[in-house]
Amino acid sequence: MPPGPSEDALPPGQRPTGTWRASHYGRVPRLDPDSWTLTLAGETRDGGMRVLTWEDLGALPQVEVVAGMHCVDRHTVPGLRWGGVRMRDVLALAPPARGVEHVLLAATRGYAAAVHLEDLRHPDALLAHSVGGEPLTPEHGWPARVVLPHLYGFKGPKWVVEVTYHDRPQQGWWESHGYHPRGRVAHEERWAHQA
Repeated sequence: MPPGPSEDALPPGQRPTGTWRASHYGRVPRLDPDSWTLTLAGETRDGGMRVLTWEDLGALPQVEVVAGMHCVDRHTVPGLRWGGVRMRDVLALAPPARGVEHVLLAATRGYAAAVHLEDLRHPDALLAHSVGGEPLTPEHGWPARVVLPHLYGFKGPKWVVEVTYHDRPQQGWWESHGYHPRGRVAHEERWAHQA
């Protein structure tokens, strides 16, 4: 695995913050891992869909990735120690059809984020269930959230329940409100007019 960026180096335009605030709208869902599922659907290689349980995810290789959480409002919480499974291992359980490049990540309460398939295959892209060696709190996405350290935080939904492959670009909640369709931190892709 290639080395990650130095913890001392912040991405362009970001400033450090010592507090990891939970950002969301409305009340926090209380999800039970015993009934939580993650559906892989859309343009899959075999045309079907796959529903994964908490137990299925527990059977995948568990990894830790140390990476910051970069907010599009220019603050970064550096050095978070995320635990979970690599998104590329999750995707391998129901691979996309040949030529698919776009994915919509759906969460509870109607939230969704549009990402590129290659961003989910990034070595540090996780379906995270813990941070700092402790389970995520409900406010931070328990039981599972997508963590894409090379993208702004709005691209990694908390309380994720569905991964849907598409053959053309999609719009999630933030993308439909003027945020960048890609959201790469290193390129400061914050707003749609930059696309």
